[in-house]
Amino acid sequence: MTLRATTPRPLGRTGLTVTALGIGTAPLGGLYADVPTSQALDMLSAAWAAGIRYFDTAPMYGNGRSEHLVGQVLREVEGDVVLSTKVGRLMCSERAGRGLPPAPPKNPLDPGWWNGLNFREVFDYSYDGIMRSFDDSQQRLGFPTIDLLYVHDIGRVTHADLHEHHWGALTTGGGFRALAELRAAGDIRGFGLGVNEWQAIRDAIEETDLDCAMLAGRYSLLDRDAAETFLPLAQRAGVAMVLAGVFNSGILAAPAGGRRKFNYADADPRVIARVEDLRAVCDRHGVPLAAAAIQFPMRHPAVSCVVIGAKTAAQLHQNIAWFETPLPDGLWAELDDLDLMAA
Repeated sequence: MTLRATTPRPLGRTGLTVTALGIGTAPLGGLYADVPTSQALDMLSAAWAAGIRYFDTAPMYGNGRSEHLVGQVLREVEGDVVLSTKVGRLMCSERAGRGLPPAPPKNPLDPGWWNGLNFREVFDYSYDGIMRSFDDSQQRLGFPTIDLLYVHDIGRVTHADLHEHHWGALTTGGGFRALAELRAAGDIRGFGLGVNEWQAIRDAIEETDLDCAMLAGRYSLLDRDAAETFLPLAQRAGVAMVLAGVFNSGILAAPAGGRRKFNYADADPRVIARVEDLRAVCDRHGVPLAAAAIQFPMRHPAVSCVVIGAKTAAQLHQNIAWFETPLPDGLWAELDDLDLMAA
């Protein structure tokens, strides 16, 4: 049975209800291309008008720009909305100069921002860093409380040799303790991790009482690695999963011969060949590949909702149409068989 994008879904033990489709706002920070302010505000307003009630943002997206835009729209709406942002990065002015640590090494998953604000990120997962990040996001968003906080990009891919240092700040340095205090005080309803590495969520489950987690690009038609061990673990631990990056940076939504970005970088020929195999199966069933990609994560019982970004109102409405496209049962069987053959 096909879900509606606006179908209400419980988010684990948080007590929150999210729509089956949520809005991610990385594109509004200028991901891959400039996004004019009027266009960004139009997309957000269109999402609200369409009945979407879950919006996710982060200080990283446009170095604070996305949070400003999201807050500008959501402060004006009437009705309940679930809002999440992220912690772990502080946006600092270059004028702070000598007080700043050296710029971190280039994150291979960070493509940069076309029209971001004139700040640079400083990673800080400590108690004080988490508290300051929350306070800064309150100011940018204009909300005294924020429903969900995700610890952003804590993992070995992002931090390489500095991973143990940052993980220590989060665990023994009080980062998780700060989040637990915010939850106990009612300033947030829940917290988790927002990462591209399911292994980091697995490790965090051993350290603290997570409510939910956002996993980007690691449970999709092109990457099912999380299904065998991690998603069942999250389900047993009561960690509600939000799936993002389901188009793997756009390649699963691009037309044949279109832009070939895969996981924030140019796709290699093997990935492109796999995508075309997936497209051929979908073509035989008369459905768009993007419709299968956006609905795929919802097949797993650990997943509460899918979050997807858009640059324009037209892209938003296209995503909703793909999410609500009826798909034949035989399609999934063929796609599952294709994945087994690829493995």
